[in-house]
Amino acid sequence: MNEISILALGGNSNSDFGSPGKTLVHAIGVLRARGLSIEKTSKFYATPAFPKGSGADYVNAALLINSNQNPRELLSLLHEVEADLGRTREARWASRPIDIDLIAYGQRLLPDAETHAKWRGLSPKDQATLWPDQLIHPLDRDRLGLACRLATRSRTGSPTR
Repeated sequence: MNEISILALGGNSNSDFGSPGKTLVHAIGVLRARGLSIEKTSKFYATPAFPKGSGADYVNAALLINSNQNPRELLSLLHEVEADLGRTREARWASRPIDIDLIAYGQRLLPDAETHAKWRGLSPKDQATLWPDQLIHPLDRDRLGLACRLATRSRTGSPTR
């Protein structure tokens, strides 16, 4: 069964593939090569690191994808791609070359900042184990700011830096 999902990508440090923008372009290619159908790509945009002063600005993008994987399989794939592109999980709020978050799967969406913070604080193994029962709820249209970026964008994003 194919499901439409939304991914959020970001990075604020260089990787073996270059600047954060070039790393995001490479990550999109890797996701496609790993079997994900990229339906839409937002423009690339910059956001300040959080907390303030913790690093360089992030280059971000959102993807609308189509996949035949279940949430656990998809999340596992995203973690594998992050690791392949140099992502380590040594410290919270640390600079990183790539971060790929599964924001929505089908009609389910990460609901709020508190739940998102809980999910982000878990190890990749625990994220996959707890998914989707404790961390996903039915679609909440008020939380679709990221998806709105996709609705008006073309298939190809361009790095802001």
